Amino acid sequence: MRWENDLAPAHVAKSTKDWFTKKQLEVLAWPANSPDLNVIENLWAIVKRKIRDRKPTTLDQLKQNIATAWEAVSAETCDKLVKSMPRRLQAVIQAKGAATKY
Repeated sequence: MRWENDLAPAHVAKSTKDWFTKKQLEVLAWPANSPDLNVIENLWAIVKRKIRDRKPTTLDQLKQNIATAWEAVSAETCDKLVKSMPRRLQAVIQAKGAATKY
């Protein structure tokens, strides 16, 4: 199995490297500032915006806020994100792999 490594400090720690070695995972080099085309990142951003102004004081409140926000994401929103992939890919191609608005 392969794993992408963007060289973030947590990803290059000795303990992380040892874990990958133990699990026999091949680590692929990945540009640190490469565009993130995974739509789950966009979904997390939506959830974060929905809970931004809430001020949970316990872990249980935080979990509930996240669950409530996640459940409020519509199927239409998910569909739009998936359908945006061709535009995202084209933007990365045009930017020659550099950052895009996505």
